[in-house]
This record gives sequence, structure tokens and C-alpha cells, in this order.
Amino acid sequence: RKSLVPTETDELTVDTSSDEHGRPLIKASICCEDRSDLLPDLIKTLKDLRLRTLKAEITTLGGRVKNVLFITGEDQEEELDGGEEYSISSIHEALKAVMEKSSSGDESASGSVKRQRTNNNIL
Repeated sequence: RKSLVPTETDELTVDTSSDEHGRPLIKASICCEDRSDLLPDLIKTLKDLRLRTLKAEITTLGGRVKNVLFITGEDQEEELDGGEEYSISSIHEALKAVMEKSSSGDESASGSVKRQRTNNNIL
């Protein structure tokens, strides 16, 4: 099992596997700068792709965050069967856009970063 501690390097991986019943399962791991709108952006992106999160492991440390998401299609059999390669690449590109938005940061802040606690509930 890989470490859940965020690293200093931005990382994105998207892998496929299957659950205990043989249904398709996607594991996406994102490591980037933490920001208050990161989770809402991830949720919106997954909804736009018609995916749902089965499990999320989120770790923050020193202004960095690592999200490990276990996701599947809204209709598991229809979403991922047959077009799996396209689905994985589109998921990777969409999550990369969310991560890059994070790494570009707010340039108008002129280098000063204020840390703020947020409480995000994911249903």
C-alpha cells in the first residue's frame, strides 16, 4: 500500500481494477497544493463525468493534500464496459485540469498565503 502522506511534488494517477464482485472500479490519486475549493471542484468534475465516489481517503500536511478516490460509473455496467480506455483518459484529463488549477494558485495574492480551516462534508 502506498503512503497517504502528501508529497512536495504534484502527482496524478488513475488506475482501473475491479471490486470483490468483479465490477469495474477506478482508483484516482491526486497530490497537490491544498485550497478551499479543491474538494468542490473534484466533486463537480466527477459529477460532470457521471461518476460517483465510493470511498475517499484525504490527507493534508503543510499546505499539501493527497486525495485517493475510489470511483465508479453511475450505472457501473454501462459507464465503464467497452469504452474503458476513453473513460480513463477523460477522467485523467479532467482531474489534471482540477490539479493544474490548484497549482496555478491565486497570483493576485502576491505570494502571501493565508491558511484557513474548512469543514467539507462529502455525502
